[in-house]
Amino acid sequence: MVEIIVDASELKDEGKEVIQGLADFMKEKTSAEVTNESNKVTVKGEGAAVTKKYLRVLVKKYLHKKELKEYFRVISGDEDTLKVKERKLSEED
Repeated sequence: MVEIIVDASELKDEGKEVIQGLADFMKEKTSAEVTNESNKVTVKGEGAAVTKKYLRVLVKKYLHKKELKEYFRVISGDEDTLKVKERKLSEED
């Protein structure tokens, strides 16, 4: 059994429904056990659907679908953690 946590705390400014939507999207795509506590989405399951690499791709797809890809990126956190970080937008002159 693998457990991977997606830390989406930086998405909280976008609204609770965005994080809940991410949890639903993960559940739909992986058919694993997905729980959503405050700003963290936990995915528990087995097999190829619950690898860190695949979940990272899913989070990216979700951000693209919600048109947030320009503002957020997915980085690897600790051993079993993925983090959604706000992009530092370079200021134009």
